[in-house]
Amino acid sequence: MSTQRNTVDIGPLLDGGKWGGYQRFVVALGAMALIFDGADIQVLGVAVPALMKDWGMARSVFVPVLAIGLLGMALGSVFIGMLGDRWGRRRALIASITVLGVFTAAAARVHDVQTLMALRLIAGFGLGGALPNASALAAEYVPLRHRPFAVTLTIVCIPLGSSVAGIVAARVLPVYGWRVLFTAGGAAAILIALLLAWLLPESPRFMARDSRRWQELTGILARIGRPVTAGAQFVDSGEQALKRASIGALLTREYARDTLLLWCAFFSCLLAIYMGFNLLPAMLTNAGLDISVASQGIAAFNLGGVAGAIGAALIIQRVGSKSTMVITSILGIAGALVLRAMHLDTIGVATVIGMLALTGGAINAVQTAMYALAAHVYPTAVRATGVGAASTVGRCGAIASAYVGNAAIEWGGSAAFFLAMATTVAVNAVALQLMRRHIAPGERIQ
Repeated sequence: MSTQRNTVDIGPLLDGGKWGGYQRFVVALGAMALIFDGADIQVLGVAVPALMKDWGMARSVFVPVLAIGLLGMALGSVFIGMLGDRWGRRRALIASITVLGVFTAAAARVHDVQTLMALRLIAGFGLGGALPNASALAAEYVPLRHRPFAVTLTIVCIPLGSSVAGIVAARVLPVYGWRVLFTAGGAAAILIALLLAWLLPESPRFMARDSRRWQELTGILARIGRPVTAGAQFVDSGEQALKRASIGALLTREYARDTLLLWCAFFSCLLAIYMGFNLLPAMLTNAGLDISVASQGIAAFNLGGVAGAIGAALIIQRVGSKSTMVITSILGIAGALVLRAMHLDTIGVATVIGMLALTGGAINAVQTAMYALAAHVYPTAVRATGVGAASTVGRCGAIASAYVGNAAIEWGGSAAFFLAMATTVAVNAVALQLMRRHIAPGERIQ
């Protein structure tokens, strides 16, 4: 909306109107980046059985390797999320994918656990920084009524990428080995970073803060069907008094309760998911299934998440986020408990794959929807910081998953593994139930 002084309020201009082709293109670019994010998350987990065999080491030796990569993701989520709020989503996302690709490819040449740990720490830093900036970029390019679906469609590419890694690993590992898997994954991420550098624009709401970029912003607005007059000045009346992106801003009286509950939900849900990402292949091979079936199992776990997340996003638009996410969590708990009761070495492979798809579908659906919820909770000034902080706390749960999952397998095999998974998802359901700021029916991300 413009005034007689040719001042444009960027918020209402972006919030209304249609979700046009160029906006869809921007969301697709962010989603494509996260496909490789998800593939890299999974690549070490599917490679662990091959590494154990190649290096003659026990599964427990690789638990610190899994954990330190997740520590890098935790640090990257918060620090690169904050850089995205201050320096721009575009630059932060491209830098994240570049770091991820270079250090994933470098891991293909290692010959010892210590070097692998160092490389996974740095790759994890890039991995963690991609998600908050891609989700913030999607949220800020899409009109209000489409925003929850657009954010979820972006985030769902993480389990999609993990599924791709599982499917590719089932064919590559037995023939070419784990080094080719790391090389291919890193090279693909570098190519995507170059493509983003060529095609990806900056967030309009971010550019509105800097008068030096107003001419560029005018051109972007014309491309998305929101033309303004030449020489327009921009304000964002929707911004609150949170002028600098900081963790403290998330813990003010207005946001503290929902921030803490959101962190609890992220921690518990990512603990459950990364038990699957990192240890499900090793657990399945430990239960007597071969490496190809184990790779198919993790692919099913993640593909179920893609379908579940898209379905949950559509339902949230109609009935809101609270009931959708809590009920979906309960389905995940039920699926994990059914898997706990199964004898994986004697029951049919199709049944195991089907139950993994159902359980992974429910848990991943909740997790991807939580990114849309996090983007809903916070205003633009701290949105990437808020999403990044929640993601960082979640990564702490992911780090714990390497130890919790391994301890469960050693204590009670698959039964203890899936019981631990069900318990953590139950914590997630309680936290989501207690949150105040949920996406209500018909309500959109501001």
